[in-house]
Amino acid sequence: MAIIGKNLETACELLIAGGVVAIPTETVYGLAGNALSEEAVDKIYTTKNRPKNNPLIVHISDINYLQEYVKSIPLAAVKLSEKFWPGPLTMLLPKGSPVIDGVTAGLPNVAVRMPAHPLTLELLNMLPFPLAAPSANPYGYISPTTARHVNKQLGDKIKYILDGGPCREGIESTIVGFDDEMAVIYRKGVITPDDIKKVTGSVKFNQNPEHKHITSGMSPSHYSPKTSVCLTGDINNLNITLPSENIGLLTFKNTFPITSRRKQIALSPKGDLAEAAKNLYEALHKLDSMHLDLIIAEYVPDEGIGIAINDRLIRAAHKIIAEENHINKK
Repeated sequence: MAIIGKNLETACELLIAGGVVAIPTETVYGLAGNALSEEAVDKIYTTKNRPKNNPLIVHISDINYLQEYVKSIPLAAVKLSEKFWPGPLTMLLPKGSPVIDGVTAGLPNVAVRMPAHPLTLELLNMLPFPLAAPSANPYGYISPTTARHVNKQLGDKIKYILDGGPCREGIESTIVGFDDEMAVIYRKGVITPDDIKKVTGSVKFNQNPEHKHITSGMSPSHYSPKTSVCLTGDINNLNITLPSENIGLLTFKNTFPITSRRKQIALSPKGDLAEAAKNLYEALHKLDSMHLDLIIAEYVPDEGIGIAINDRLIRAAHKIIAEENHINKK
């Protein structure tokens, strides 16, 4: 398994040598490599088993570095970076000449963000290059929010995990591109549409088909446990056809008599959406380790950060229950 530690020099040495290292951010743990190196970027894709048509995000340590890696910066992007960086906002901008095609999957735009984790910012300041870093998990599986998650999933493929503790936000960054000065959301995340609109005056969602990987996080099936997940808005009215002992529940704040309490996880018993986001992936990891036949997940209120939580639940689900009154085992 990988070594877990807080030694920045070790992480730095491995990255300069062309290797990959798991790093903490405020959102999820990332699998990082030199964003300007074809060799390192290829290791990221190979280690994750990530399709090479799915672009990566470039991480920088200072807002002033943005102009080194992009050709142009709209005024709306300047305003957003001043408001939300460092933080869980990624911006999709025309790539500059230093950015290799492997990072953008040959596409004309590069996704850039400045993470808000002090350990990773310090690491970035020690390096002579930015870091490309998708989530540190096998492609399509639940994102990691602790070093333990990373080690369980990729510990046999990487040498070092920089341990920054549990991730503060718990879900991936919001990705925003620009149509002239109009902000366009490509991936829902911690920064909400209302947050963006307050800064730019307007915002819209990307209308392109999601099977086109314009940037990270656009796969229709993603963030998914190995256990089958059914998503519903009404747990009370489900007619379960499986033995209750084989079922786990992932709820917003309540518990239900469908199955034992030890197989139920409420994301936020007090009904706090930010707390629910922070706990989402940890809860999915825990339920997936119980060897269940089925996980029934419940939508959270579709407002604020709940919009992003529901987006992740939809992508994680193997089946979405609308008005059906029963569930069949997958």
